[in-house]
Amino acid sequence: MGPVGRAYAALVAAGELKPDADQAKAVQALDRLASTLANRGGLLKRLFGKADGHCGVYLWGGVGRGKSMLMDLAFDNIAIEPKRRTHFHAFMLEVHQRLREARRSEEGDPVVRVADNIADEVKFLAFDEMMVTNSADAMIMSRLFTALIDRGVAIVTTSNRPPHDLYKDGLNRELFLPFIDLIQRRMDVLPLNGPTDYRLDRMQGLETWLVPNGPEATAKLSNAFFRMTDYPPEDRANVPTEELDVGGGRTLHVPKSLKGVAVFSFKRLCGEPRGAADYLAIARRFHTVIIVGIPVLTREMRNEAARFVTLIDALYEHRVKLLAAADAEPSGLYPEGDGRFEFDRTASRLEEMQSADYLAEGHGTHVDD
Repeated sequence: MGPVGRAYAALVAAGELKPDADQAKAVQALDRLASTLANRGGLLKRLFGKADGHCGVYLWGGVGRGKSMLMDLAFDNIAIEPKRRTHFHAFMLEVHQRLREARRSEEGDPVVRVADNIADEVKFLAFDEMMVTNSADAMIMSRLFTALIDRGVAIVTTSNRPPHDLYKDGLNRELFLPFIDLIQRRMDVLPLNGPTDYRLDRMQGLETWLVPNGPEATAKLSNAFFRMTDYPPEDRANVPTEELDVGGGRTLHVPKSLKGVAVFSFKRLCGEPRGAADYLAIARRFHTVIIVGIPVLTREMRNEAARFVTLIDALYEHRVKLLAAADAEPSGLYPEGDGRFEFDRTASRLEEMQSADYLAEGHGTHVDD
């Protein structure tokens, strides 16, 4: 048993995890990676500078099946330095910034030069939530990651999709297919779809609709966010943000974004001009959304009410978990105004979204993304 296996066995023995066949297979793959790295003598490169064999693990599956937990075990227990754990989206934003700087020089392929620089800085990359949603990322990923792997950088990543579903139906997807082939050739691909939804377990006992808005509701939602994401209390002042690509060259600022959980204010989501594309991007990207500051909607706030209806439709259709602080129960949110009759359906959906049956459903199970 390797270092990851020993750490995993200790968690099972302590009762923090339940035995899970898929997780056990993933742990074996992570230990094989640890052994490969150790036998390379600190990731010494082969002749001509290329590392051989499998040099990574791709963990995919539904929400709450332990993907991030296993990635963290690997990151903490595989003895190789320097290493870095980061959100995949943040990493790609950094890559594009490096590319802008590299293109100022006309020497060679800027993608390869950026990969060379990254490989000089880190020998083990752990990515949370690999998701490819824009063509700018898709066009460079095959060259970038081929260069990183060839230079001996080990990679462990999580995703809610199998490799062949990445960038599905994306623009010029044929240019992205070599990256899928790279994953399948050079990484161990492991599904994690065991019987225990640890994320749902963490939601047990949480209030999903808090009335009224105020410090008490905000504190409860904050605690729920950190409980669902396992974020260390000492790092709470440095929760990651995100610029979500919503299409058409536009982005949406996400004040808190971690492990598929996002926090927004009602004002940001519905008080600004937004449409279905914005809300669909949110519903596809996040499995859980926390909204604070939902007011009672007056007759003069019919535009905000209409946006809220569109938002809830998108979240509902994608089976996104919703936690919220509001000044009224769903049935009292929009007492009068244009579209009041149509709002009844939204109130009904909000009630259903608090039910155990809804909360037990997987993210995106009712749509074909």
